[in-house]
Amino acid sequence: MGLKKNDVARFKKKLEEMREQLTHTLKGTTAEVKTPDEATGYSQHQADQGTDDFDRTISLEVTTREYNILRQIDRALEKISENTYGICDITGEEIPVARLEAVPYATMTVKAQEQLEKGLI
Repeated sequence: MGLKKNDVARFKKKLEEMREQLTHTLKGTTAEVKTPDEATGYSQHQADQGTDDFDRTISLEVTTREYNILRQIDRALEKISENTYGICDITGEEIPVARLEAVPYATMTVKAQEQLEKGLI
C-alpha cells in the first residue's frame, strides 16, 4: 500500500528534528572528549585518573552510537528524496508503519535487521 504523502512529510520533519538535536549533542560530546576540563583532565590521584579514563571511554562509546544513528537518519532522509522511504533496503518489502513510528530512521524490516545483525545477510 505504501506511505501517504502526509505520512512521509511527518516522518521527514521528525527525522530532520532528530538530526538537528543529535548534531547538537554530538558537537558537545566530541568537544568534551577532545578537551576535558581541568576537573577531569588533571587528576591528582590514580583512582581519579581511572575514573576519568572510564568516563572518556563511555563518552566515546556514546558518541559512536550517536554517530551511527546520525548516519541512519541521513540514509532515511536520502530514501525520502528518492521516494523509497518505508521500503526495506535489503528485501524491498514495505517497512510497517508501526516500526517507522518507533524508529523513524529504520531502513530495514525487523526480520532483515535481525538477519543482518546475525551475519546471515
